[in-house]
Amino acid sequence: MIYMDHSATSPVDPEVFKAMEPYFVDSFGNASTLYSLGREARKAMEDSRKKVASLIGADPTEVIFTSGGTESDNIAIKGTAYRLRKKGNHIITSDIEHPAVEETCKYLEKNGFQVTYLPAGEEGIVKVEDLKNAITDKTILITIMHANNEIGTIQPIKEIGEIAREHKIYFHTDAVQSVGKIPVDVKDLNVDMLSLSSHKLYGPKGIGALYIKKGVRLEPIIHGGGHEKGIRPGTENVAGIVGLGKACEIAEQNLEENFKRLTAIRDEIIEKVLSGIEQSYLNGHPTKRLPNNINFRFTSIEGESLVLHLDAKGIASSTGSACSSKKLEPSHVLMALGLKEVDAHGSLRLTLGKENKEEEIDYVVESIKDAVDTLRKLSPLWCQVDEE
Repeated sequence: MIYMDHSATSPVDPEVFKAMEPYFVDSFGNASTLYSLGREARKAMEDSRKKVASLIGADPTEVIFTSGGTESDNIAIKGTAYRLRKKGNHIITSDIEHPAVEETCKYLEKNGFQVTYLPAGEEGIVKVEDLKNAITDKTILITIMHANNEIGTIQPIKEIGEIAREHKIYFHTDAVQSVGKIPVDVKDLNVDMLSLSSHKLYGPKGIGALYIKKGVRLEPIIHGGGHEKGIRPGTENVAGIVGLGKACEIAEQNLEENFKRLTAIRDEIIEKVLSGIEQSYLNGHPTKRLPNNINFRFTSIEGESLVLHLDAKGIASSTGSACSSKKLEPSHVLMALGLKEVDAHGSLRLTLGKENKEEEIDYVVESIKDAVDTLRKLSPLWCQVDEE
C-alpha cells in the first residue's frame, strides 16, 4: 500500500506507540489521584504538555488537552461566544473551514449569533481587506483555519491576528493540518487560541490540544470535575496524551527535513500530472499550500471512482475531507473556489507523509493517468468534450 491520505489520518509512529504502552497496563493511574501511580501519570502528562507547547511556541500552562481537533474548535468558538455574548454576537470565519468550525458556526447562528463567511476566492485564500471590512462593533471572534484540509492553502494568519489584536477581538485558528508540517509559533501568528490534533502528526486518535493564550477566558461547554483548568473536565487520557507529546517531539525534531523532502515530491507529482494528463488542474494556490498537499481535478471524472481505481492499484487517496467523504454533496471547499458542481465532483486529494518516497512518484503518476484514461473512456461527458 502506498498511503497518500495523511490529511485524513496518519499511522502511529513506532516510537509513539512504544512511549504509550506503559500507560495502558503498568502506569495506569488516574492523574488526579494523590498516591504514587497517580503522581506518575500526572508527571507524564505534564511532560507531554511541555512537548506540545514547545512545538507551537507556547507556555505549557497555555495548553489544555482535548479529544481532538473537533472538540478544540468547539471549545474555542462556543466558549468565546457564550463568554462574550453580552459584548457582541458577531463572528467572522471563512467559507472553506473544516466542518468542525463550519457546523459550530451554523449552530450558533441558530442561537442568536451572526456569522460572516469570508470568501476564499478561486485560489482558496482569504483577503485581509475583506476581513477588515467585515468587522463591526459587535464582532467578538474571528476564526480562520491556518491551512485547509482539502486544498492545503495557507492563510495569512499573522496579518489577520494583527488586525484582530488592533480591534481587541479574540482570534482562533484551526491548525490541525499545519502543526507538525510547517513552522507554527502562536506568538508570531498573533493568535489567542489554536487547535491541533494528534492523529494528523503520527500520534494516536482521540486526543488533541487547544492553546489558550494567557488572559483569554472561555465559558466551559462541558461541566464536571474541573480537569484542565475547568475548561475540559473529564479523566485525562494519559496514554493518549503521552502519545501526542511524543509525536510533537518527533515532529519538531524532523520538521525542516520533512518540509523540504515532501515539497520536492509534491511539486514533481504536480508537474508530471498536469503536463501528462489533458484537462487536469490543480485546486488551490500553486505555492502557498502545505508541503504535503496535492488536490487535482479532472474534466469528466467522478472522484470516488478515481479513488477506487487507485485503491485497486495499491494507492490510498481521497476526494476531500475524510469527515465529509460519505456525503453525496460536492465539497463545499471546492464550490467556494467557484467550481461548477460537476467539476467539484472530479477531485483527487493526495496528502503525503514521511514514509512516502521519491521512488513512488512515477508509479503514482502512471496509475493516475491509467485511471483517468479508463474512466474517461466510460464517461459520456468526456465523449462530448472529445467530440468538441
